Amino acid sequence: MLWLCRRETLRVSKLWTQTVLAPVVSSLLFILVFGLSLGGRIKQVGDVDYEVFIVPGLITMGMVQAAYANNASSIFQARFDRYINDVLSAPMKPWQMTLGYTVGGLFRALAIGSALLVAAAILVGVPVERPFALAAAVVLGLILFASLGLVVGIYAETWDHTTFIANIVILPLAFVGGVFYSIDVLPSPWHELSHVNPVFYLVNAVRFGFLGEADVSVWLSLGVTAALAVPTYLWAQWLFTTGKKLKD
Repeated sequence: MLWLCRRETLRVSKLWTQTVLAPVVSSLLFILVFGLSLGGRIKQVGDVDYEVFIVPGLITMGMVQAAYANNASSIFQARFDRYINDVLSAPMKPWQMTLGYTVGGLFRALAIGSALLVAAAILVGVPVERPFALAAAVVLGLILFASLGLVVGIYAETWDHTTFIANIVILPLAFVGGVFYSIDVLPSPWHELSHVNPVFYLVNAVRFGFLGEADVSVWLSLGVTAALAVPTYLWAQWLFTTGKKLKD
């Protein structure tokens, strides 16, 4: 299991310009472009400067995309190149395989999140008001999307299937999940529809960790994220236990 964890983390670190640097640069451009362009018109959201307000959402978006993409591509490549058979025949229990692959997604996402946090602290001075709430939100969110990456990567028949979920599902949900705005400014029915978006709760949980305030209760946000993360991880665990689509 330790070697599987090492392999998955080396997969990230060996290609760090693609796996870490590129997403960090993209998110920093969002902070600079939106902070400078809209910051002049939207001075504050509540009591928070706009360029600070958008940072938690952008960090969340960068991390969940990385956690999903890393695990989806890793497990799909393992199936495509048939070396998943070596993993399945190794003296590991199914839960160890699930954990080993999940670690890779967590490692990549945390590397991106840490780099963005340092850069944002320097650029806009974003605070961390509730570190324990932030840690809980990050862990639950990354488990959710890393596990989702495993599930999609196991079921996918082509590379397009993995990117479809990332581009058509995760990215749009992130953009309309309150990353760039507070849902309090939305009219009906968009205000109500935002509460159906699961990414909205994760963004608000992370925002509460950073700024100490959010559009909804942090307990509700953590509860919804946990209610999605646990069954998704168990789904990935079930696939490794049964070998469904892995031994085909």
